[in-house]
Amino acid sequence: MFDILMYLFENYVHSEMEMMVDEDELTQELTRAGFHQAEILKAFSWLERLAELQESDKPYLRNHDQHSFRIFTDQEMTKLDVQCRGFLLFLEQIQVLSVATREMVIDRVMELDEQELGLDDLKWVILMVLFNAPGNESAYAQMEDLIFEQPEGMLHS
Repeated sequence: MFDILMYLFENYVHSEMEMMVDEDELTQELTRAGFHQAEILKAFSWLERLAELQESDKPYLRNHDQHSFRIFTDQEMTKLDVQCRGFLLFLEQIQVLSVATREMVIDRVMELDEQELGLDDLKWVILMVLFNAPGNESAYAQMEDLIFEQPEGMLHS
């Protein structure tokens, strides 16, 4: 399912192509690209749930006291290793993620089929969440810079 989400993001969202594609057409395109119907439906459901989170008034999506901190559940710690959790904290500290967008990211990560998620995959989930969260254009641009920024100068071996 994650591969389908990546395909959609890279080919439609990130490339800034017109996203007004019929779901049946998109399903056919994904099938031609080699994806299985069940996985396509899961990916669509994942995206629909992301859209629903934008309109949610769930208590965990409201801003919390600035002195509060996030404690991860055992399942979250299994799926998100120390590096991933540290990256989420870093993004929150530099204000790329708010409490609400952090929780949306964690919610979407937990719905992925993968048992564990690597840092690179987490970065793509964060981009997808920020792209779909109204008012987060600046955070999305910062996240893009963090992902695609090439180091300057020579690298030492």
